[in-house]
Amino acid sequence: MSGFLKADLLDGIPHGFSTSIGLEADDIARGAKLMCPRQIHSATVVIVDEPWPEPPQADALVTARRGIALGIVTADCAPVLLSDAKAGVVGAAHAGWRGAVGGVLEHTVAAMVSLGAHASDIKAAIGPTIAQGSYEVDQGFREQFDNRDAPFFAAGRPGHYQFDLPAYVYQCLSDAGVRDIEDLREDTYAQPHRFFSFRRATHRGEETGGRQLSVIALPV
Repeated sequence: MSGFLKADLLDGIPHGFSTSIGLEADDIARGAKLMCPRQIHSATVVIVDEPWPEPPQADALVTARRGIALGIVTADCAPVLLSDAKAGVVGAAHAGWRGAVGGVLEHTVAAMVSLGAHASDIKAAIGPTIAQGSYEVDQGFREQFDNRDAPFFAAGRPGHYQFDLPAYVYQCLSDAGVRDIEDLREDTYAQPHRFFSFRRATHRGEETGGRQLSVIALPV
């Protein structure tokens, strides 16, 4: 049995964000070839023109080809699915804090534009992600960001902050020219019976290999 969430904003576009129950590509786009990169927390984006024999190292994919489903996996980082339905271009991005700071979302939008999309026509959905109340970071982490990013950090215990990754991702998308953005507001850390969470598993000394799969494809 598969379980997945959908974004209202992407209605009409085959897509889904899995829970810990799982997700199959055929649940989203029957017969489509699922393409997933070897994720490395980078800002690298790959344009998928045809199925590849070996997955490239990247953290985002875009395509204008039907019959191809784009997938990324996450377990606290933000899965972002994007679509310009008018141009017939979709994208999927894995936005952890490193990739987001490095520009993975801006690069994803730029790659979609290179295929004929328009940033103002792109709709983006942020899937299950660790929320600010669950994401404690230290001073060293804070120093990876500019002073202008202060609104994404709330004061925590001494020497620590609570980082709002979904809000930061939202801002990156907005800065890239995306106007229509939906955040599903699902905290991976706080829902152990619903989502895998790398941070929660680490804190509990549990197996950390579980991942959610997020998939998007063009309608046939």
